[in-house]
Amino acid sequence: MDLLKFRDRAAFASFTRTHEELSGVCEESRLPVNIAAQRGRRLLTVKGPLDFALTGVLASLAGPLAEAGVSIFSISTYDTDYLLLAEHDLERGIAALERAGHTIHRSQTE
Repeated sequence: MDLLKFRDRAAFASFTRTHEELSGVCEESRLPVNIAAQRGRRLLTVKGPLDFALTGVLASLAGPLAEAGVSIFSISTYDTDYLLLAEHDLERGIAALERAGHTIHRSQTE
């Protein structure tokens, strides 16, 4: 499947608020050093926009990554899905996705 785009330097931010928390995800370079955060994640973007009627897209990505022992943090928006992988797992994760039939497009400028 021609599904994923790996963005090396993507402008990305997402904020979610629930009754219990406010959670934010943004480029690491935009975080002050003294802010507690999980750092060293890399962004994979599912090629979108995706129709809401589609099923199994995230499962087709999460399954091979889980089998390869790669933890993910996923975020979904109206148009598509995003996966954040630990930097040290990135190449192993990409290899697992490619073995599962996904195509990864690497972008160095976005």
